[in-house]
Parts: sequence; structure tokens; C-alpha cells
Amino acid sequence: MVPIVCIVGASNVGKTTFLEKLIPALVRRGYRVGTVKHDVHGFHMDREGKDTWRHAQAGAQTIAISSPMRVASIRSVPEELPLEEVVARYFWDEDIVLAEGFKKSLFPKIELFRPEIEPQPLCSPSDNLIAFVSDTALEIDVPRFAFADVEGLTDFIQSRYLEDRKGPRVLVQLDGKKLPMKDFVQDFIAGGVVGMVSQLRGWKRPRQLRITITLGDEA
Repeated sequence: MVPIVCIVGASNVGKTTFLEKLIPALVRRGYRVGTVKHDVHGFHMDREGKDTWRHAQAGAQTIAISSPMRVASIRSVPEELPLEEVVARYFWDEDIVLAEGFKKSLFPKIELFRPEIEPQPLCSPSDNLIAFVSDTALEIDVPRFAFADVEGLTDFIQSRYLEDRKGPRVLVQLDGKKLPMKDFVQDFIAGGVVGMVSQLRGWKRPRQLRITITLGDEA
């Protein structure tokens, strides 16, 4: 599964502003970054009166809008999806996903801390805290990076989660949900499929081979 790191902290501590610096630092190093924003209050992406809003008002459970450069979808769900399911369903090609919020999750966390905003940190190593971003000295057994030291934190994330990680060669989805696979399983599937397809007329080795299988109802 793609690495997930949660950026947490008190309200108004500057999580989004910091992510606006951290994301391009990772992108400049050649990594594909995805983000998830946690909204405990619910959200609305559609504007009232727009076509997609009218589709939803008419009863569509899932709506999508597509253009030559972007595609977006909104799906109604009966309850909040776990972070790992959101990533498995909607993040296919990323090297890392940075989640803003989700401080109650089990995933690794980097906390942004300013004592003028919150008197004490929200997390500890027992919450899977892996680092602090703060200009204040803290007596805690995890690395601390100054707010200005974005490159230092990027080095930390890269060495911990990205340097030795192979990009996935094989993507298998069941009804839109990505299945995690170890490297040897990916090698086995890729070798077998390419070996069979390469015997077909018209075969020319491509950079990417995509196969979709629709199973019958009896499956």
C-alpha cells in the first residue's frame, strides 16, 4: 500500500500552509504526491443550481464531471470511509499520500506545534508520532524540525518511506478498490500476463499494458 503520513495539529496552527511547502518539495524530487483533507463537519463541492448539483438532487448516488485536463467525482456514502480505504480506492499512481488531519488514525503522524496556539502537543510517540514541526524546543523522543526547515523534513520523509520503495508494476482492483501486493506477486502476475499476451497477433511491447476483466453475476 502507498505510504500514508498524517499532518496533524491544533486548528489554525498552519497545516495547509505548511503542506503548500512540503508538497512541492517532494514533487521537485520526482515523487507523485496525493493529499486527503479530513473534514469532520462534512463538505459540499457542488454549487447550488449547477448541473452536477441538479443530478444529485434528482437522486444520483455518484456524480462525476470530466474535462480534457481533470476529472472529479462525488459519491454519497452511508458512513465515513476509513482513511486506508479512501487511499486504496482513489489513489492509484501516487508514491505517497499526505493526509491533513486524521489525528485519531493509526497512521504515522507529523505534528505541527505552536505554544501560542495550543499549550501542549496533541500527540505522543504512542500515537505513532514520528516527528514534530515546531520552533519551540520539546522534550520528546522524536525528531523536531523548524517550520522553515521544509527540506530537512523532506529528507526525513524520503529516507523513511520513499528511497527504497519500488513503484508498483501491477495494479489490481476489485470493484474500484486496489489490492495490496508484494513485489514477488507483482513479478509473477506481470510475467505471466505479458508472456501470454505477447503470443497474440499484433503484439508490440508497450510501456503499459492494461486489461479489464468483467466477471458475470455468477462470480
